[in-house]
Amino acid sequence: MAKVPEDLKYSKTHEWVRVNGKIATVGITDHAQSELGDIVYLDLPEAGRILKIEDQFGEVESVKAVSELYSPLSGEVVESNTGIADKTETVNEDPFEKGWLVKIRMSDSSELDTLLGAAEYKSFADEGGH
Repeated sequence: MAKVPEDLKYSKTHEWVRVNGKIATVGITDHAQSELGDIVYLDLPEAGRILKIEDQFGEVESVKAVSELYSPLSGEVVESNTGIADKTETVNEDPFEKGWLVKIRMSDSSELDTLLGAAEYKSFADEGGH
């Protein structure tokens, strides 16, 4: 069973969000990394990029597939986790801590209301949500 931390928000495209003030840290869920298998490549945006909710902001490539990454919120990318580009297995091993992907300065925190809570995401993922 995939881990779904209770203190995070989730998108239907399998990204998680941890909010600290105006900054939202984003990564892919344990369910997503498990479905993808061993991750071999990440394409992440540069700091300064402006994203709108549901914009594609990068890609994750595994031994099984290439999957787009979608922004769960609107705002400016303030940091990408460039340290994991050479250690992509970090996303598989620790998707909720060291395996985060980007930090976004939110432009509209009300968008958080469009995301799923842990219980909703568990149900969605368990039903084979894509």
